[in-house]
Amino acid sequence: MINTSEILQTVHMITDEKLDIRTITMGISLYECIHSDPAELYRRVYDRITTKAANLVATGEELEKEFGIPIVNKRISVTPAAMVAAACGDPLTVARAMDDAAKETGVNFIGGYSALVQKGMTDSDRRLIASLPEALSTTERVCASVNVASTKAGIDMDAVRLMGICIKDIAAATAGSDGSGCMKLVVFANAVEDNPFMAGAFHGPGEGDCCINVGISGPGVVRRALAREAAGATFDVVAETIKRTAFKITRVGQLVAREASARLGVPFGIVDLSLAPTPAMGDSVAHILEEMGVETCGGPGTTAALAMLNDAVKKGGVMASGHVGGLSGAFIPVSEDIGMIEAARSGRISLEKLEAMTCVCSVGLDMIAVPGDTSAATLSAIIADEAAIGMVNNKTTAVRLIPAPGKTVGDEVEFGGLFGRAPVMRVSSVSAEAFIARGGRIPAPIHSLRN
Repeated sequence: MINTSEILQTVHMITDEKLDIRTITMGISLYECIHSDPAELYRRVYDRITTKAANLVATGEELEKEFGIPIVNKRISVTPAAMVAAACGDPLTVARAMDDAAKETGVNFIGGYSALVQKGMTDSDRRLIASLPEALSTTERVCASVNVASTKAGIDMDAVRLMGICIKDIAAATAGSDGSGCMKLVVFANAVEDNPFMAGAFHGPGEGDCCINVGISGPGVVRRALAREAAGATFDVVAETIKRTAFKITRVGQLVAREASARLGVPFGIVDLSLAPTPAMGDSVAHILEEMGVETCGGPGTTAALAMLNDAVKKGGVMASGHVGGLSGAFIPVSEDIGMIEAARSGRISLEKLEAMTCVCSVGLDMIAVPGDTSAATLSAIIADEAAIGMVNNKTTAVRLIPAPGKTVGDEVEFGGLFGRAPVMRVSSVSAEAFIARGGRIPAPIHSLRN
C-alpha cells in the first residue's frame, strides 16, 4: 500500500528532481509477416505494427496526464529484421515498412533492424549489415543493432570487421549531419531480448506475440538523495540510500507499466531499472559519482563508485518489481550526460577509462564521437575489445561510436534533443589492421561450459 508520505515523495521527485519514465516500448513479433514477395512483406509488416501500436502514443499521453509522470518516449521494437526478410531477400523493404509504421503510430523510434550473428552469419544477416548505411541514412525513425558476440558463442570476428566498415559507411552517408546515422546503430555482445531503450531495442526470438516494456530513469533523484541523506557518510550509508531511492523510482515504473499493459490489452513484459541520463543539468550519472566524492568523473575512484551505484540500483529495483529485465543499471553515454560531456571536454576522461568503467556498469562505449579519419579497422578493434569484456564477464556490452566526418580531437558535434552533444575524443593511433584481418571466431571462454 502506498501511503501519503510516499505520494508526496514521488511528486517531489517528478517536479524537482527530473524523475521521468524514459520510455514505454511495445515489443511486436513479426514472424507472421514473413513472405517472399517484397510488396506483400511491406504490407504485412506495416499493417501488423500500425494495428498493434495504434493506441500506444495516446495511452502514454493519457497516463502522463492522469499520474502527472512525464513519459518522454513512446517506442516500438520488432523481431530482428534479418529473420523477417530472409525469405524476401530485401531487408530494406522491412526498414521502409518500419519507418512508415513508426510515423503513422507517432512513436519517436522503432528498433529491430537487427541481426544476431554471434556465431556466424546467414545470407540474410549479411544483406542486412550491407544495407545499414542506406537504411539508416534514408529512414527517419529506424534504429539498428547487430549482436556480434556472446559468452556461449565467443566473438564473430568476421562480423566485427564488417561492423567497422559499416560504421564508416554510415558516417559518410550522413556526413551532412556529422555522421548522425551512427547514433541509430548499436553493436552488442550478449544482447538482451527485452531491452526498451534505443538504439538497441529489438523484440527477441524468445519473446511472445506482443508486450509492454518500460524503461525508467532518475539520475537526478539519486544524486539529490545522496546530497540530502548521505553527505559525508560511509559507503554503507551511500549504498542503502541508493537502494531505497531505486526502489521508489522502480515502483513508479511498475505502476505505469501495469496500467499501460491493461489499457492496451498487451502483456506486461519488464521494467528496466537503468539510470538513463540526459544532457540537461541535474540529470547526470557522472554527477552522482562526483557526489560520492570523485573529484571529476574519470578520476581515481570512478570505476569503484560506478560499480557500487550499478549494484545498489539493481538491488533496490528488484524489490519493487517482479519482472525486472532489459539492461538494468547505470548508463554512461558521453553525449547524453552533461557530466560526461564536461569530463570529456576537459580531457579528464578518456576512451580507455570509459572502457574500464564498462566492466562494472550497464552497456558500454556509448554515444562517443571520434575523429572522422579513424580507420574501419580501429573501430572494429574497439568493438572487439568491448565484446571481449561482455563475453568474459557474462554481461551485456555495446558500442555506439560516431566517427564524425571532417572533425578531429577538440571539435564538438551537436546532435540535439536527448542525443546531446559530444566532444570528439582521442583514439589510439596504433594500427589494428593485422589483428582485424585475421577474421574467424574468438572462442567462448571456458566458464561458458556450465551444463
